[in-house]
Amino acid sequence: MSAPRPEAPALPVTFRPTLTRVVLLSVGLAMFLVITVVALMLERLNVAERISFVFVAALFFGVLALLSRPKVEADEAGVTVVNLTRTRRLAWEEILRVNLRSGDPWVFLDLSDGTSLPALGIQPGMAKQQAIRDARALRALTEARSAGDDTA
Repeated sequence: MSAPRPEAPALPVTFRPTLTRVVLLSVGLAMFLVITVVALMLERLNVAERISFVFVAALFFGVLALLSRPKVEADEAGVTVVNLTRTRRLAWEEILRVNLRSGDPWVFLDLSDGTSLPALGIQPGMAKQQAIRDARALRALTEARSAGDDTA
């Protein structure tokens, strides 16, 4: 790695794709409001049809809220990876490497059990430089913690 080693951030720290989250929740809220207003303004709809419009709007918002859920939380004891539908708690010793290669959609954590865990909370989609900084910070934390340095 040609870049200088970043300082490990103070714990606890949360990494999440903030811009993506703002866009998803804003679009979800706007869609919900527009569909609900349309359902209320259409005079030809009966009550059941209006309710179904609002239900579909709530469903769209729910999906976008689910897509905005991912985050990575690091504290003294380890890392919690919150993806779309699953949450996994890892001890620092379980994480061997933090990877964000060019073209990767998000960070991958190589684990001591031989598997790789996607961490959707750090993704370069809309904020590439922030994702790179976050990946480097998580890597620095992992390297400091796995080396047994509890003061980092």
